[in-house]
Amino acid sequence: MTQKPPRQGLTLVFTGDGKGKTTAAIGLTVRAVGNHMRVFFLQFIKGQWKTGERDVLRGLPGVDLEVTGRGFTIESLRNPNIPMEDHAAAAAHGWQVAQHIVHAGEYDVVVLDEILGAVSAGLVPLEELVALVKSKPATLHLVLTGRGAPPELVDAADLVSEVQPIKHPFDQGIKAQRGIEF
Repeated sequence: MTQKPPRQGLTLVFTGDGKGKTTAAIGLTVRAVGNHMRVFFLQFIKGQWKTGERDVLRGLPGVDLEVTGRGFTIESLRNPNIPMEDHAAAAAHGWQVAQHIVHAGEYDVVVLDEILGAVSAGLVPLEELVALVKSKPATLHLVLTGRGAPPELVDAADLVSEVQPIKHPFDQGIKAQRGIEF
């Protein structure tokens, strides 16, 4: 009887300026759960508003979801009622959770959704994220999403997919549609 080789944990990065990075991570989460894997899905940046994907993820057996973000940090999209100090505190908490969860050994897959947005906003140090990637358990799959993956992270990852916009309804003045974009 042959024994299965141990799982080789991968680091996957979904980046780029197009829509679909979180959606790719959610699809991967569904696939993992369908293969009896435990997933921790941690959202940075995205805020507390109600989204369809959160309701589904919270209902999936084997998925734990935590939202630590306070909303967009890009100045043109940022809610002026939320001070940057609140964003910084939320990101610091999320980063502590991420480091603990990655090394705790309780999950097969950990998704750090919009972690690259937190890095771009200066809320999570890039060097610490790269160190986390390099020190993760050998069997853990780590998924990172967000725009602008820096070269150091691309080099440390096993798979990098870039989502590029070709056409978007917003360009024609069509607002975000429930069930499609959130």
